[in-house]
Amino acid sequence: MEPLLLVEDKAELRGVLRKALERAGWKVEEAADASVAIEKARHMRYLLVLSDLKLPGGSGLDVLRQVKDADPDIPVILMTAYGSVEEAVTAMKEGAFDFIQKPVDLDHLKLLVARAARQQDLLRENLVLREEYAARYGFPRIVGEHAAIKAAGQQVQKVAATDTTVLLLGESGTGKELFARAIHHLSRRREQPFIALNCAAIPEGLVENELFGHEKGAYTGAGARKIGKMELAHHGTLFLDEIGELPLMTQAKLLRVLEERRFERVGGTQAVDVDTRILCATNKNLDAAVAGKTFREDLYFRIAAVPLTVPPLRDRGDDVLLLAAHFLERYSRELSKPGLKFSEAARDRMLAYAWPGNIRELQNAVERAVILSDDAAIEPKDLRLPAARPEPGDVPAAVGEEFSWEGTLEEVVQRATTRVERSKIEAVLRTCKWNKTRAAEQLGISYKTLLNKIRELEIPD
Repeated sequence: MEPLLLVEDKAELRGVLRKALERAGWKVEEAADASVAIEKARHMRYLLVLSDLKLPGGSGLDVLRQVKDADPDIPVILMTAYGSVEEAVTAMKEGAFDFIQKPVDLDHLKLLVARAARQQDLLRENLVLREEYAARYGFPRIVGEHAAIKAAGQQVQKVAATDTTVLLLGESGTGKELFARAIHHLSRRREQPFIALNCAAIPEGLVENELFGHEKGAYTGAGARKIGKMELAHHGTLFLDEIGELPLMTQAKLLRVLEERRFERVGGTQAVDVDTRILCATNKNLDAAVAGKTFREDLYFRIAAVPLTVPPLRDRGDDVLLLAAHFLERYSRELSKPGLKFSEAARDRMLAYAWPGNIRELQNAVERAVILSDDAAIEPKDLRLPAARPEPGDVPAAVGEEFSWEGTLEEVVQRATTRVERSKIEAVLRTCKWNKTRAAEQLGISYKTLLNKIRELEIPD
């Protein structure tokens, strides 16, 4: 929980107020004058500010203005022994949450603080989905109204308040990095670095060096010490995308960091202590990777303490239209094509399409449509989406009507190939009265290959 800032120049009263607030469960930081309070508010995020109106180094109104300039959403409660209607009106006009007179009624103050804190909770409840928060902290907006995306957003808010390792699951292109950034920016580490590393984009031999850095002379060409991503993210957040691609040796070293909060650089002997929160993401089935001995079971259990699934676009209903409108506004502005809109036919086409590439595919489609469109309305032809599935007359009989056309081209081709192979082999085996030697000759493959195919395709013998 974030602390509240208590600004009061009289040490005795400040002590009384602090004890009362701490007994009520709040964390409290103190400032004895306006200038110190303003400096603290510029470099630290507070739940709220409780300030005297009359202060050395400025006034409570100065504190109010500077705090609101740093973050307009922070509640500020002002106290004064010289209260008047005029002062109260001025304070409220300047954005004060409330105004309380001295001598302070401690019970009333605690109720006021609780109410202000509750307002903050409500304000932040859906920040991960709001454009205002995205604009303020500089990470892309997560757009969505569907229950699935709202549920994911609520999970983000819960885990963001902790330092727990989170495993983000979901298909490629669903926006897992956006959720990782949201967790970081809603956490107490928000002012510290967010470092992202795509484990699949780095050659296996260089992953450990990229992650942990190296000492001078660690290998040929290592002319100076290099700080790795883990160390760069000290006090902040390290996002490991595609963690399923991490080499086994590096997995062991990562496990040590998670358990001991220390590591050694490549070629080094000195342990480096780090305070880094780790977020992970994958579109692989890590259960299968553990079973296949390509991913450490102990590491899997360590990173999967809080799994968070980002839903695919096809499961988010009308969110596809909200996202399309968001991207249309962006690219229309960037490409100087104001006034563009989607035709009804284009909207229907987007709703009917399965979006195997998810949000990334939608974004690319909208950008392409904005570039190619010559009219005020974007039509289906401008989107250039592939057919969701072939016409029935174009589907091979061996594939069948119930065949799933979901997924990438490679995945669909693999499924179709498997089905056609099975159908062909079964047909030949029936013709040969299940004589495998004759069947192998007709199929033009070896007897051993046929036996392997029968086993792989689970053809009843």
